[in-house]
Amino acid sequence: MTKPKILSETPITMAELRESLSRVKERDEGLGFRGSKAEDYLNTFVKLSREDTNKLIDEIRRLNIPRLGDDIIVKIGDILPSKIEELKVLLQAYHITVTKENVQKMIDVVAKFV
Repeated sequence: MTKPKILSETPITMAELRESLSRVKERDEGLGFRGSKAEDYLNTFVKLSREDTNKLIDEIRRLNIPRLGDDIIVKIGDILPSKIEELKVLLQAYHITVTKENVQKMIDVVAKFV
C-alpha cells in the first residue's frame, strides 16, 4: 500500500481547531472519546477568538522578524507569552535566535491582545 502524498502543510491555531471540532460535533451529533478530550483541552486553554488570534498573528508577521516562520508565529498566538522569559522558552524549542529588541516587540504585540 502506498503512502498518501502530502501536498502542503499549513499550521492552524488552536482557536481554528476548536471551531473545526465544533463543526464536526454538530455534523456527527457528538464527539468520540478523543474528540471530547481535545474539546475539553481547547476550551480550557484557548483564550482568544479566532479573529483576535488571526489579528495577533498578522501583527507579528508585520514585524518582519528574520527566521520567524509561520509555525512559530502560530504557536505564539496559541500560547500568548506575556513575559520575555516565556517567549524565550518557546523560541528555544525551535532553535532560533531572536534579538532582544524583536523579542520585546513580540511581547508588546501579545500584550495588546491579552
